[in-house]
Amino acid sequence: MAALSKDEIYLRLKKTEGWTYQGKALDKKYTFESFPAGIQFVNKVAEAAESAGHHPDITINYNVVSISLSTHSEGGVTDKDFDMAGRIDQIRTVVS
Repeated sequence: MAALSKDEIYLRLKKTEGWTYQGKALDKKYTFESFPAGIQFVNKVAEAAESAGHHPDITINYNVVSISLSTHSEGGVTDKDFDMAGRIDQIRTVVS
């Protein structure tokens, strides 16, 4: 699976909410009402990532969870990253 061009990435980002393109990755921050809610979200993301065999970089700062998606083997963003971004957004809708 080849890395997408910048033009392809920016076109696809128009169909997402809150995701940005920085360097060679898709990034998004999620804010929760509490630390435990953020951890619950991270645990569900971890399950989905393990199932997909595609693991994001995750940073937790109290109630803010930052996600970064990149396909390291391809040196950039691929369809896999956009697919995982969609899955993560779906998880967010059920975790508050």
